[in-house]
Amino acid sequence: MTEAAPTTQPRPAGRSVPALARTTLLWPNGLQTTVDAGTDWLAAAQTAGCPIPTGCLGGSCGACEITVDGDTVRACVSGVPASAEPLTVEPWDDPAW
Repeated sequence: MTEAAPTTQPRPAGRSVPALARTTLLWPNGLQTTVDAGTDWLAAAQTAGCPIPTGCLGGSCGACEITVDGDTVRACVSGVPASAEPLTVEPWDDPAW
């Protein structure tokens, strides 16, 4: 008994493999980087030469908080969102510290 050769289905016309979403980040040290959406904030910051302080690495202590376009983000438990516009990253300033 012979086995049938596997068949391949042609890709429908007009369909392409989606590209990864890329986000441009503007850092407090003046650098601009572009990363894949979903990239860990801590890794993105390290690559940009702007390391973010950490504490618990679980999101509960708040030591890793940064401000991204006016919103406070806990960097140790968050990824860079997809954005068509550049995002401005600033250290979070807690007057109580």
